[in-house]
Amino acid sequence: MRWERVVRPWAAMDGPQPVDSLVMENRDRLANLGLFGAAAVVWVLVALVVTTRDPVLDPTSGVVGAVLIGLAVGLTTIPIFWLVTFGRHRRITYRGDWTRAIRRGAWVGTVAGAFVVLRLQGALELPIALFILVLVVVAEATLSAER
Repeated sequence: MRWERVVRPWAAMDGPQPVDSLVMENRDRLANLGLFGAAAVVWVLVALVVTTRDPVLDPTSGVVGAVLIGLAVGLTTIPIFWLVTFGRHRRITYRGDWTRAIRRGAWVGTVAGAFVVLRLQGALELPIALFILVLVVVAEATLSAER
C-alpha cells in the first residue's frame, strides 16, 4: 500500500487520474473560471481607458474608468469570497454561499468605484472613507446574520 493512498485516498489512484476533482462541482468550477475570465476582460478595458483617456480633459472618462475599476474589482473578488467560504466550510457548498459571495463582491466593487470617483473629485478624505467602510460593514453584517 502506497503512502499517498493512506494520506489522501481520493487523490491516489493506480490508473490515470481524472482532471475533475471529487470535491468541487463542475458548475462551481465553471462559475469561478467564468468570473475570473470576465474580470480579466474588464481589467483589459480598465487598462485601455486608463492609458488612453485623461480625466482632466474628459471628465466622463474618469467616471467610466471608475465604473470599470469597480466592476473589475467586484468580478475579481466574487470567486475569491466563494473560494474562501468553500475552504472554510471544509469543501462543502451550502445554499446561499454564491449569493453571499456575489453580494460581498458587489459591496467591494461599489466601494472601489466610489473611492475612485471621490478621488477624481478631490473629495476623498479619511473620515468619508471610514464612514463608507463602516456603513458597508454594518450593512453586510446585518444581511449575513445567521438566523
